[in-house]
Amino acid sequence: MRTVEFADVVVRLRAAGCVFAEDEARLLVESGAPLGPMVERRAAGEPLEHVLGWAEFGGRRFLVEPGVFVPRHRSALLVRLAAGFARTGSVVLDLCCGSGALGATVAAQVPGIELHASDVQPAAVRCARRNVPGQVYEGDLCEPLPSRLRGRVDVLISNVPYVPTGDIRLLPPEAREHEPRTALDGGDDGLAVLRRVLAEAPSWLAIGGHLLFETSERQAPAAAREVRRAGLGGTVEHDDELDATVVLGGR
Repeated sequence: MRTVEFADVVVRLRAAGCVFAEDEARLLVESGAPLGPMVERRAAGEPLEHVLGWAEFGGRRFLVEPGVFVPRHRSALLVRLAAGFARTGSVVLDLCCGSGALGATVAAQVPGIELHASDVQPAAVRCARRNVPGQVYEGDLCEPLPSRLRGRVDVLISNVPYVPTGDIRLLPPEAREHEPRTALDGGDDGLAVLRRVLAEAPSWLAIGGHLLFETSERQAPAAAREVRRAGLGGTVEHDDELDATVVLGGR
């Protein structure tokens, strides 16, 4: 790595307000891609992961491209809980899969699962098909799933959008301006997509199957009530270190 080149990138990123300018500059320089356009994109506010073409999650790199939701490290709680329910031979379904990083990480932790994933965004599906060791479907929630999966899903994870519509404007520009609205907007109270998942989940879950989804700590009580209304139980797990909250249900 050329010292002068690296220092110039750090200065440019710091001027653009990048908090971790040195770490980001190192990744950009080491990528081997033409540096000028990459620095310009990052300085203009595009997520680092979109500029690099990959996101790190669970110690592994996953392909992402512009317009695809970037997996957050707090989702490690969702993956850890899901992996705890899965066994070799389990059918695992990742709804609203985005890049597919969550389902793929469960598969890496529990060898031998049968993994399926779906997303409504074509760009996300393109990435997921390169990241996921399983079947990836394009469509709205369960709509594109093969009927043979009905009543067979042992673990259903769904990182549903849960930001209330009125709060979208409060998100960091990286998310608000560069990630798909459908991956962020959860409707007036942030629970609209969750309710749709809960309406469909019982017919897809196996007896004894588990449903897990991420939400905010503030929304968790209301989300758990929705799970109970659907007849699927409804408990809450929180991890202070990750600042992550997951609601669990089951058939």
